[in-house]
Amino acid sequence: MSLTSTAASLVTLAEGAEHGGNHESLSPYVTGGGALFALLLLLWITTRFNRDR
Repeated sequence: MSLTSTAASLVTLAEGAEHGGNHESLSPYVTGGGALFALLLLLWITTRFNRDR
């Protein structure tokens, strides 16, 4: 399979997407808020174990 045929196949596949790949039940605010909460929790856990500074 050559690069041009692979690119043409990917373009055809991308044009066939109707909804843009987003799921209706996923809110970007909930996803971002959950990720922020998880990162802040990991930061808090890391600072609790690093008491020598």
